[in-house]
Amino acid sequence: MHKTILHLDLDTFFVSVERLINSELRLKPILVGGTSDRGVVAACSYETRGFGVHSGMPMKMARELCPEAVVIRGNAGTYSKHSDVVTDIIKENVPVFEKSSIDEFYADLSGMDRFFGCYQYSSELRSRIMKETGLPISFGLSVNKVVSKVATNEAKPNNQLKVDFGYEKPFLAPLSIKKIPMVGDKTYQTLRNLGLKKVKTVQDMPVDVMQRVLGANGRVIWKRANGMDETPVIPFSDRKSISTERTFDRDTIDVVKLKGILIAMAENLAYQLRRGEKLTACIAVKIRYSDFN
Repeated sequence: MHKTILHLDLDTFFVSVERLINSELRLKPILVGGTSDRGVVAACSYETRGFGVHSGMPMKMARELCPEAVVIRGNAGTYSKHSDVVTDIIKENVPVFEKSSIDEFYADLSGMDRFFGCYQYSSELRSRIMKETGLPISFGLSVNKVVSKVATNEAKPNNQLKVDFGYEKPFLAPLSIKKIPMVGDKTYQTLRNLGLKKVKTVQDMPVDVMQRVLGANGRVIWKRANGMDETPVIPFSDRKSISTERTFDRDTIDVVKLKGILIAMAENLAYQLRRGEKLTACIAVKIRYSDFN
């Protein structure tokens, strides 16, 4: 018996939450993230993407590309609350699910077709989430996590798509190689330099060639291009980490100032740990410089 894996993704989640809070933002171009020029775009509405805006780019660049966009700082606590509501709905309705991020979920529906059609069940689950939360959500349904994730991305915005068993390769074949999960900008450029553009070209290549070019990752990418993935759905558990960050409007080498801010951030995290009655065994510090490295 083949598996049936559902992938759910809340469309432009941060933007959707902001529009839920303030209906005047609907249909307007929106950027969510650090509001200063040194900030980074955490999320952007579909209206901004035609201007070349995407998540992760410097806010200053995004503003230049789409000057009419409404810029919102966002609130992580608010987004977490809305995500928790969706999580609770999924938890009540599926046997095994994985929360891979604040707005992305996988569910293993294997065997449910014998009692209730998986596609119909997924459709009703999606409808319930939208009705109870007011948030748009898309899903992809297939035999594994990779194909289902790609299907979701093809279904967006606010839609659904099922890839029937045995049609994984034909579904993936005409797509850009950049749509294969794990193919980032660097890998994409490497493959383009080899003349590869569509997934079908990768499907037709010997796996050894891909492995010679990209090492161990080459074999994984080749398998994914062929619709093969054995990654299991990891049962959901409470989050394993908490974090806080601070972006400066200007560069600073003021050690006293930096030390004070680090202490304040550490105290904030310690308070969150105490409030949640948690302990930690690992502390990490991330530093991003003015060139975004």
